[in-house]
Amino acid sequence: MGDGVGTTKATFSDWFNLMKPGVLALLQITALCAILIHDLIEWNHDGRKNFEFIDTLKTMGVVFVGGWLTAGGAHTFNNVLDRDIDPGMERTAKRAIARGVISPTSGFIWGVLISLSGVIWLAQLANEVAAFWAAFSILFYVFIYTLWLKRRSVQNIVIGGIAGATPPLVGWAAAMGGAVSISNPFALGSVLPWLMFILIFLWTPPHFWALALYRSDQYKKMNIPMMPWVKGPQRTLVEMRVYALLLIGISAMPWLDVNQVGELPAYVYTLIALVLGIWYNQSVINIDIHEPKDPDGRIPSAARSFFISLSYLALMFVSMVLVLLSVELTVLALCLVMIRIISKKKETNSTIKT
Repeated sequence: MGDGVGTTKATFSDWFNLMKPGVLALLQITALCAILIHDLIEWNHDGRKNFEFIDTLKTMGVVFVGGWLTAGGAHTFNNVLDRDIDPGMERTAKRAIARGVISPTSGFIWGVLISLSGVIWLAQLANEVAAFWAAFSILFYVFIYTLWLKRRSVQNIVIGGIAGATPPLVGWAAAMGGAVSISNPFALGSVLPWLMFILIFLWTPPHFWALALYRSDQYKKMNIPMMPWVKGPQRTLVEMRVYALLLIGISAMPWLDVNQVGELPAYVYTLIALVLGIWYNQSVINIDIHEPKDPDGRIPSAARSFFISLSYLALMFVSMVLVLLSVELTVLALCLVMIRIISKKKETNSTIKT
């Protein structure tokens, strides 16, 4: 498949990067954590007996491979369909199809192959429900977001976020094994995977708009109706703050059932989720749209909020896994993480002043 259309031949890295590995990594964290959370809840409910770590590890391996293939396939289709606008944007101009080293036809074939391989892989080695949600994500991302919403609606990233919110459903369904039926893929035996879904859905707009605030001119140039240039940066910031507040609200909900995991883990996780929600919300509040841009053309406070949002989502999932393993370990780990984040912030501020 190395049929480049330009003078430069496509490398392995070009093909691999069509799948947007950076985005995939965060998606995989949510899916794999969902598996661990499902199995650890059963372990806690069972009186901490019969935790089959090898089985959990196998499920995680299956979902990891299937997730990379299916989400990678969806992202590849995105590269193919956006080949007319990617060259005009700094963030996407270096993509292989935009550069002309991979032809749209070859990219399309690659997308079909890895998408189908991922769905079949999950259907055979996990279950049909996990495969269903993975296939749903591909179809939604390609047809609803990329082909329809992205170029027509200012709510593109909001509704399109549904596709990115499905990995926990894939992971949870795979962890359920034969206890879930394709006749009703929505019946996942618990409200928890749907809370995870809603969390990612609400997180997506403020996460992405933080980036769009200082790339607004690029979206405007390519006539992509992104919120910051269509409605203005102030309106965007207001909506970001609303979504950030909603995230605090969902953080306060009883994620873990005290009857299944005990009172201490359930209450400690709620407290952690609230603290993380307030931390992320503060980063959104701190965005100053009038702040001078840095040498890379970014609004520093918006860029900071964007990167904090990545840590926030990962910590929401990882901390639940840790709480179910050990409350003490969780508190210690999070304290170390927060100390590291604060010290890094001080180093950054010191560098800026210098």
